[in-house]
Amino acid sequence: MRGRIESGDLVTLAPVEARDVRVDDVVLVAWKGNHLLHVVREIRDNEFLIGNNVGKINGWARVQDIRGRVVDVVHDAST
Repeated sequence: MRGRIESGDLVTLAPVEARDVRVDDVVLVAWKGNHLLHVVREIRDNEFLIGNNVGKINGWARVQDIRGRVVDVVHDAST
């Protein structure tokens, strides 16, 4: 999530209902055996097109793969 969230930043996640997710939200997604933060690029039915902050598109995530939404970022929390 370069630019929005950097390594060492502290993020706060909140539960989110699928109907409340919007394009450009940063969400925690269960993706290929991991949990990653991604930007929602597009929404259709019960799927979310996810990508990173530098233009890469990862693919469509199912509604049940969305684990939470980033509601706060403390930049450079390690210092």
